[in-house]
Amino acid sequence: MAGEIEDASEVPWASSGWTNDKNVLRMIELLNRMGEVAVAGRRGKLRTWDLAERVYPPDLRLPSPAEALKVETVRRLASLGIARPGRKDSSGGEVLGAGDAGVPCTVTGVDGEWRVDPEALAALEDEFAPRTALLSPFDRLVYDRDRALDLFGFDYVLEMYKPAAKRRWGYFALPILHGERLVGKLDAKVDHKSGLLNVFAVHEDFPWTAEIGDAVEAEIEALAGWLGVEIVRP
Repeated sequence: MAGEIEDASEVPWASSGWTNDKNVLRMIELLNRMGEVAVAGRRGKLRTWDLAERVYPPDLRLPSPAEALKVETVRRLASLGIARPGRKDSSGGEVLGAGDAGVPCTVTGVDGEWRVDPEALAALEDEFAPRTALLSPFDRLVYDRDRALDLFGFDYVLEMYKPAAKRRWGYFALPILHGERLVGKLDAKVDHKSGLLNVFAVHEDFPWTAEIGDAVEAEIEALAGWLGVEIVRP
């Protein structure tokens, strides 16, 4: 484990605030990215490491950078359904986006070209059964905040790192999906000790119809049932 390796660094890692006193761990993670070391297992929640040659099969074929980029962009597009081609870094390499994967398309009301996953495109021809769902702030549908704003007009920021007085939607507000639209945010917190789901606020991005309100309320009740707690509204 990283904590069992002596920190003999002459120049410490320039901490971002999250990586303070993490010289050894950052070194190992960089070596992992270079293919020199690999995760060999876990001890509790902590990773154990070993030389890559002793972890990976000896006949393992490593893809070229171009091949790896192609696989990455295809997988990214499959997880998103639709994405912009991406931007280039200073060396001309792809940084984010779908690359040349997928089918070129345009989105009505949004500038620029997009790429759509062929399987997602084919799925549109099948029967679509819309539903209402409470999403994680890290769900791929909303993870790219600029994309969510472009496609859905959905303004969202995870505010857990903001002072309470500056939050608009809550500490860990959950995006709300209704059918094909992102319609609002749920500010709630579960207290397992007291067996309660505290619903502080339900933010509507626009005035909801009774249908949307009922559907969202049903999802909140389903969430409380799944957690085994009761709903309370302070």
